[in-house]
Amino acid sequence: MKQIIYAPVLTEKSARLSEEGRHYSFRVSKDANKIEIRKAIEERYPDIDIKEVRTMVVRGKRKRQFTKKGLVKGRAAGWKKAIVTLKSGEIDLYEAV
Repeated sequence: MKQIIYAPVLTEKSARLSEEGRHYSFRVSKDANKIEIRKAIEERYPDIDIKEVRTMVVRGKRKRQFTKKGLVKGRAAGWKKAIVTLKSGEIDLYEAV
């Protein structure tokens, strides 16, 4: 079985959303769909009730580095983010960190 959920996204914005409106962000597999994400989160956190799952692909940023040999250009890898809204229950994301 493939791994679908990699890690929670812990930023200031995601912390504010989890406090205000029961929205939790996760870094997920790029080829996972909303149904697979919902099932994986329900298996990991069995005492919650999911209202909806929204997904987005975060594009990789361009990177530049100046070295002795000149300018090196590259790109960071893109990734997929899932935002899960709960009807009831709560997820403690900071217990695993």
